[in-house]
Amino acid sequence: MAELPKRQLGRTGLQVTMLGYGAMELRGAPRGRDVTDQQAETILHAVLDAGINYIDTSIDYGVSEERIGRYIGDRRSDYYLASKCGCLVGAPPAPRGQTSPHVFTRDNILKGVEQSLVRMRTDHLDVLQFHISPSRQTLEKDGALETVLELKRTGTTRFVGMSGTLPNLVDHIAMGVFDVFQIPYSAVEREHEAVIAAAARAGAGIVIRGGAAKGAPTEGKHEGVQWDRWQKVDLRDLLDGMTPMEFVLRFAFTHPDLHTNIVGTINPAHLQHNVEVLRQGPLPADVYDEAKRRLDVAGCTPRDA
Repeated sequence: MAELPKRQLGRTGLQVTMLGYGAMELRGAPRGRDVTDQQAETILHAVLDAGINYIDTSIDYGVSEERIGRYIGDRRSDYYLASKCGCLVGAPPAPRGQTSPHVFTRDNILKGVEQSLVRMRTDHLDVLQFHISPSRQTLEKDGALETVLELKRTGTTRFVGMSGTLPNLVDHIAMGVFDVFQIPYSAVEREHEAVIAAAARAGAGIVIRGGAAKGAPTEGKHEGVQWDRWQKVDLRDLLDGMTPMEFVLRFAFTHPDLHTNIVGTINPAHLQHNVEVLRQGPLPADVYDEAKRRLDVAGCTPRDA
C-alpha cells in the first residue's frame, strides 16, 4: 500500500504524515473513559502499522505517556514524538471539565521533561510544546522560555512548540522562537483560520487539533457547540455521499497550511476510516469555497490574527 501523504512540518524539515495520532484517548479514568492496556497496545501498533508517524501526548494525559513507552518504545524510530511542558508534575488529575494546574517555572519544566523521557523510554522529544497557551509575560517571568530553548540546544528536544489559542497566539508568532504551533481548527471551529495562515507565513509547522470536531453527530443526534453550529449550515448538497465526519475531516485536510491533523481514537476501525478519508484527498476547490462561504454566513468565521 502507498505511503500516507506527508508534508514538511515548517522549518523543522520533519516530513510528517498529514494524519497524526492524538494520544489523549489513552489517558483512561478518571479524566477519560476506561481504556484497557490491551486496547492501548492494539491502537498504538495500529497507528504505526498504518504509517502514521506523528504522535502527540502530554503529562496531563494520565497514563498516556507510560503506555506509549511500554508498547511502542521499541519502535521509536518509526514516529516523531511531541509532548508538553508546564503541566504540574505530581498533581492529581483535575476533575472532569476542569483544567489541570500548570506551573511555568524552570524547576517544574525540567522535572516534567525528565519524567516524560523516562515514561516514554526515549532520550529526546521531537517537539516540546508549552501547554494551554501561556502569555508572553508568563513565558518570560520565571525563565520558562529560556529553559525550553536550553533543552533544544542540548538536544533533549529537537524543536520547540506552542499549543496555543488566541489571543496569546499573536504574541507567540511575533516572538519568532516557536518551530511548531498546535492550534484548534475545524469546519465548525474556524476562529483560528487566519492565525494559522500567519504562523505558516512565519515558517512554523502547523499541527491541527480538533480537526475531527470532537466527534460526529450520530443517528440524527448533535451534541456540543461545534455540532450546534453544523446544524445552522445546510451543507447536505455538498456532501456527495460523505458523512458529516468525513466532510469535516476532509475540510481540515484541505487547509493549505495544515501539516498534520492529530485525531484521537482507541478504535482501530475508526483509525482505519480516518486513514481512508485522508487518502480521498482534499475537497474539490469549488466545494471547499462554497462551504466556507456558507459557514461565514452562518457565523462560523475566522477571527483576526
